[in-house]
Amino acid sequence: MSHIKSLFVTRLYHAALSEFEPKIDPAELDNSCVVIANDDEAGQDWSEANGYPGYTSYASLTDLPWRFPIFADLVKTLDQHVAAFAKDLEFDLDGRNLVLEDLWINILPEGGTHGSHIHPHSVISGTTYVNMPEGASALKLEDPRSGRLMAAPARLKDAREELRTFIYVKPEVGDVLLWESWLRHEVPMNMSDEERISVSFNYKWE
Repeated sequence: MSHIKSLFVTRLYHAALSEFEPKIDPAELDNSCVVIANDDEAGQDWSEANGYPGYTSYASLTDLPWRFPIFADLVKTLDQHVAAFAKDLEFDLDGRNLVLEDLWINILPEGGTHGSHIHPHSVISGTTYVNMPEGASALKLEDPRSGRLMAAPARLKDAREELRTFIYVKPEVGDVLLWESWLRHEVPMNMSDEERISVSFNYKWE
């Protein structure tokens, strides 16, 4: 009798940020992101110069947890989510830790996108969602084997989720998504006339 099983599984962590303490006030985090973006002229200039639609603090504010207490609390919460995900992944950390490497704000206006990419120098990457208006784009995840599929036929439209080439995850405000940093991902076009706001981050092993 034949037996088929899945190998080399790609894990995706999806949880409510509020599952761990301290609790983060969504309205306060939303307001903080907007205020920071409005004041961060260096981030605005970098976004414009590098063709990033909207705003990101990625290249301008590298110390958000030190500057703003709500981001310090956010990191304490994220640390626990990342630890839970690392346990699920059965990582052997060899007495070392997964620690925050960087954390940044993303604000995408109507029509904004963020192209397909990976985070090559990190272990765990993720995003928590601050404002997701109706019509805001999901996160698109790509099968990491797609470059090796060569002459394989396309999958059926109703193929099982674990067999699809692309997965779209629609998070809600207050959700956190985590994945291993080698997983290619992108943000499709924001079809809402409101801004899509999120906070993204990387964790490294040290």
